[in-house]
Amino acid sequence: AASAPKPLPSSGPKSLREMPHPLATSSSEEMGPVLTPSPDLLLPRSIADKDLSLPNGTPVDTSSPASSSSLLNRLQLDDDLDVETRDLFVTVDDPKKHVCTMETYITYRVTTKTTRAEFDLPEYSVRRRYQDFDWLRNKLEESQPTHLIPPLPEKFVVKGVVDRFSEEFVETRRKALDKFLKRITDHPVLSFNEHFNVFLTAKDLNAYKKQGMALLSRMGESVKYVTGGYKLRSRPLEFAAIGDYLDTFSLKLGTIDRIAQRIIKEQLEYLVELREYGPVYSTWGGLEVELSEPLEGVSACIGNCCTALEELSEDMTEDFLPVLREYILYAESMKNVLKKRDQVQAEYEAKLEAVALKKEDRPKVPTDVEKCQDRVECFNADLKADMERWQNNKRQDFRQLLMGMADKNIQYYEKVCVTFWST
Repeated sequence: AASAPKPLPSSGPKSLREMPHPLATSSSEEMGPVLTPSPDLLLPRSIADKDLSLPNGTPVDTSSPASSSSLLNRLQLDDDLDVETRDLFVTVDDPKKHVCTMETYITYRVTTKTTRAEFDLPEYSVRRRYQDFDWLRNKLEESQPTHLIPPLPEKFVVKGVVDRFSEEFVETRRKALDKFLKRITDHPVLSFNEHFNVFLTAKDLNAYKKQGMALLSRMGESVKYVTGGYKLRSRPLEFAAIGDYLDTFSLKLGTIDRIAQRIIKEQLEYLVELREYGPVYSTWGGLEVELSEPLEGVSACIGNCCTALEELSEDMTEDFLPVLREYILYAESMKNVLKKRDQVQAEYEAKLEAVALKKEDRPKVPTDVEKCQDRVECFNADLKADMERWQNNKRQDFRQLLMGMADKNIQYYEKVCVTFWST
């Protein structure tokens, strides 16, 4: 197995190297409890002894609010499944331009092959536009609020800078949309979402949008997000470490993205000059008969250098930058899930305080407090499982990305410095 890549250095007061890994196991003395209400706010023994289930149907041990081993083990087991055992495959291809009276847009063919019982047919082929993918992501966020939803590529582009109907842009977006669906397909929970099923199979998706579709999960109905009134006392250490890591990760990737864009811009400016530079030697060779052969050779060499540099710039634009931007958006998505988890914990703490103030109600804790505890349990388990999945994907993606970039640069300099000039 390949060794884990070195973490990016931090420019802040605390090095990323010093941060505890968000999913690292540690003793309870080091990490502390996941929830931090005072001892007076602990649930009565009758509640702690009660067998409860998470809103997503997973049994939990309420004696420990951080208990998530059952769900984590299930997700890890699913994550280790061999490719041959997978039963759902989705691809995005064949982009087509549609010109209508009111608008012009691109649609993509979404092909699904599956053996799952939830699907009526073994294969489907539908056409979807960008706003359909956006609808799917919004529905997943609504119905699976405890899970990390993969990001979509940005919808808007700078007018006059990028032509959103150009072949290059459409192909870059197609790759991003294909990766978006594959991320969902590989997830052991999101891939079974009813909205995802409809997205893959419905011939007329607009009909479902207009009907509003009553396909809400139990978790989606039960979680009520708090916009105010509850304030989290302190985020548990393991989730605070995740937040710190995401902040540093976003900062470093943003810096790399800006520098990479500047390098590409300078390469393209150099390419323009190089294309004007080469023909000068051909013109000169026409005037100097005795020097025509070596001058033509220099001109041809510069032309080959132009081609090699153009290929290198395209590789960075089409392969390197999209991965950086996807993971910047991925980090923001994870931060949003973390904030939702904090809101539910704050609500839980507030309800416990309210129960503690009503001493006559101490023997019996209201049902809404139990449900709120379930939500915290579910958020803790799902968030940690998705964080581990995200870390694994990140290591694989960046290892492939950086090794690919190294190979491209080696090939470029071998061509330019050895092959072209040696001839």
